[in-house]
Amino acid sequence: MPPESPAAKPSKFYFYYGHRKPSQNRPTVRGGLFSNRQSQKHPVNRNSSNPLDFKAQKIDNPTSFILQNWDPEQKNSPKIPLRTSKSNTSSEDFFQICQKLTPIARYICDSFRKHKKWGPPVIDDLGKLRRITPNLVAEVLKVQNDPVLSSRFFHWAGKQKGYKHDFASYNAFTYCLNRSNQFRAADQVPELMHMQGKPPTEKQFEILIRMHADNNRGLRVFYVYEKMRKFGVKPRVFLYNRIMDALIKTGHLDLAMSVYHDLKEDGLMEESITFMILIKGLCKEGRMDEMFDLLGQMRVSLCKPDVFAYTAMIRVLVAEGNLDGCLKVWEEMGRDDVRVDATAYTTLITALCVGHRVEKAYELFKEMKEKGYLIDRVVYNALTEGFVVSGKVGSACDLLKDLIDSGYRPDLSIYNSLIKGLCDVNRVDKAYQLFQVTVKEGLQPDFETVNPILISYAESRKVDDFCSLLVQMEKLGLPIIDDLSRFFSCLVEKERLMVGLSIFADLKIKGYYTVPIYNILVGALYNYGQAKKALSLFSEMKDLNLEPDSSTYSLAIRCHVELEDIKEACFYYNKIREISCFPSVAAYHSLVKGLCKIGEIDAAILLVRDCLANVNNGPIEFKYTLTIVHICKLNDAVKVLDVLNEMIQQGCKPDDIAYCAVISGMCKHGTIEEARKVFLSMKDRELLTEANMIIYDEMLIDHMKKKTADLVVSGLKFFGLENKLKSKGCTLLSN
Repeated sequence: MPPESPAAKPSKFYFYYGHRKPSQNRPTVRGGLFSNRQSQKHPVNRNSSNPLDFKAQKIDNPTSFILQNWDPEQKNSPKIPLRTSKSNTSSEDFFQICQKLTPIARYICDSFRKHKKWGPPVIDDLGKLRRITPNLVAEVLKVQNDPVLSSRFFHWAGKQKGYKHDFASYNAFTYCLNRSNQFRAADQVPELMHMQGKPPTEKQFEILIRMHADNNRGLRVFYVYEKMRKFGVKPRVFLYNRIMDALIKTGHLDLAMSVYHDLKEDGLMEESITFMILIKGLCKEGRMDEMFDLLGQMRVSLCKPDVFAYTAMIRVLVAEGNLDGCLKVWEEMGRDDVRVDATAYTTLITALCVGHRVEKAYELFKEMKEKGYLIDRVVYNALTEGFVVSGKVGSACDLLKDLIDSGYRPDLSIYNSLIKGLCDVNRVDKAYQLFQVTVKEGLQPDFETVNPILISYAESRKVDDFCSLLVQMEKLGLPIIDDLSRFFSCLVEKERLMVGLSIFADLKIKGYYTVPIYNILVGALYNYGQAKKALSLFSEMKDLNLEPDSSTYSLAIRCHVELEDIKEACFYYNKIREISCFPSVAAYHSLVKGLCKIGEIDAAILLVRDCLANVNNGPIEFKYTLTIVHICKLNDAVKVLDVLNEMIQQGCKPDDIAYCAVISGMCKHGTIEEARKVFLSMKDRELLTEANMIIYDEMLIDHMKKKTADLVVSGLKFFGLENKLKSKGCTLLSN
């Protein structure tokens, strides 16, 4: 009989019996099935009733757990994000995050993902694992953002028998708390380590210091530093530097100096960066004498500052606007025989030009040329603008020639500065020639280039030149409409309104008029107290068939209120609402005040509510108005006075609107006597004149009569007696 082929041999099942050697983490381990191998030819019958197959049946028992069979991507898993409290991460992002994790860590993270919070289901999932190691805890915490879930898991892991957290797990826990903005809890991790028999080292404090420094929490950095000293941990010079730098950046120079004294007491030697951190902090605070003392210590104990250190000092002083300090540092650089480079020259020259010390800047510029430095175009730009601002346009033009002779091509900013300077000295012809140069060189002139020329033409009433320049601007592709609006805005800002009105009268003939230009001029006339003239421009818009916008109507409302034509102002308010827009805050305020003056209190309060409902940042006066109306429900003058006092503390003095709110609230919810107490108290404090008090008292009585009449009419309507009242009124009229 031929031997049986290997394929015909039945596959064996692998069972392991006996007791496993006990350990302190698993004292008793029973033998059993530790392999799930199955024969391909004779698979295990899962429905078999053979008692010999009880171990195979145990494999398929849903209550048992085998990590190899766990599939985090199964369809039955709920798609809940891993970062449960702070993020909207999708289930796909969870699997991307977990790709780099070990299988057991992925299993733990998936349990957190499914259950979302710590509880018995999570504990049951964790109980299926043999044990959790510190490295596994650290791996899980590195991808968690839920501080509550992470803290529970961290403390649960620490309660395992024979388990002790290591530095990696503590550090991961600290990072996790900081990611969740629980930095105060993260600061308590060193105490937790000490309680659990793991004294914190410098590394743990360095992590906390780095976290606080990156988030600009200077006082927290100092808090961690003091805690570090209490634990007897002495920082290295590197960490000292990090602490002092964080304190200085957050404006705590005195604390940084105290840390520096601790460094000296510890017997540590400063590094060059240590001195530079403190020196830059002293420069920032303007404490120059202390800075020079520290600079002397640096020379004695370490080395002389180089050109990079001095340049850093100058940059700090420039940022603070301390030009005198910059020049002192520059002189100190010369005493140390430091060879100044082009960067240092450029930094100081630019700062001096901005600070209107162009003469000193020009001296340094000549020094650069004598030393043969390659001068950057930034220096030429700064000097040109500085000469123009100081009125030395001739020097600026000479500098342009020097720039061209040096082989540079002037940029548009230099030409813009020169054009502005020439226009300021009434050399508009030269300015126009420079404008033509910018066009020929293809520099694409913008509004800043042509605006000084336009203003000069407008002031000298050269309308033809003005219009020809506009035509040329249009050929260059410049937005004429927007540029004209900006042009008139510049004229208004420079208080040259009459020049703007005169040139606009000529431009209208040539068809250069738009709604934005009208809005600018109408608003300027209103601000100058010429409401009638502003309304004439507004009427002119209608004659030209221009469609006003909400800004135009808002200006019209303010003008009519100033002219005490409240009815017309209300008409334009309705026009704004018809085009589905809202008035400006200034228009709302003006109209409400106008309605209060004529006694239309209910309409004024209605507008106040409308403004606060439709405007993002309504006036604080309107907010207090509604508060006063609401507090009047208590019918207590003292409570109303408390609100008025709060208004005064906020810098909002009560006026017609606030007093009308008192009238409205007390007539609706309170009594006349309480309202009069409010007015009398404000008069006693000299916040209300006697004449105004009499006016408000009359308004109070009239408003109460209106409210009473409204109640009577409402009662008659309710009882159906309105027709009898009308017929009786007709009989009286006939008699």
